[in-house]
Amino acid sequence: MLVVDIEASGTDYAKHSIVSLGALDLEHPDNRLYLECRVWDGAHIDDDALAVNGFSREEVTDPNKMSEEELLRNFLAWAEGVRDRTLAGQNVSFDRDFIKAACLRWGEEFPFAYRTLDTHSMAYLHMALRGITPPFDEEHRRSALNLDAVLNYVGIPDEPEPHNALTGALSHAEVIHRLFYGRPLLPEFAQYPVPEGFPQVEAPR
Repeated sequence: MLVVDIEASGTDYAKHSIVSLGALDLEHPDNRLYLECRVWDGAHIDDDALAVNGFSREEVTDPNKMSEEELLRNFLAWAEGVRDRTLAGQNVSFDRDFIKAACLRWGEEFPFAYRTLDTHSMAYLHMALRGITPPFDEEHRRSALNLDAVLNYVGIPDEPEPHNALTGALSHAEVIHRLFYGRPLLPEFAQYPVPEGFPQVEAPR
């Protein structure tokens, strides 16, 4: 499973650019990747997005940073070494669509499946199977199980701000492992115990 998290200059993959990417191979969690790039020429930059990821306009337009094209090709080369390249993460369709748009933009074949594994759905089902009602946003009439709520459910504090793509990928990987197997995975989260009542399952070898 290839756990991925992207920070971008906005939320529209057609007009915004990737600005950073974090990834982790869940089968070999020491195999990690973190890359930053400048936005592609003509990409829109949304100040609200920068407030989330902590980059300044100067940083995302820095000519000394690699281009989005270079970031994409570095990521694809790294992903070649991952056995299971099923993309996983929180709201991972966002990340998938940004990667796919970058592939189209830079003439690369998109090598990943459309199918993804989303931690929101995993946590929602995990709660339901334990008889717990997932949080609900009454005003917007939708699930309120955002990343921080999922992290808290598995025993981890809120994601630090501003958001960092590698921290996000590590958080997603830890969530997945705790939901699947009821045990911690990464040393970064070892100080946070898994809540009581999580069933423990042997990971496949």
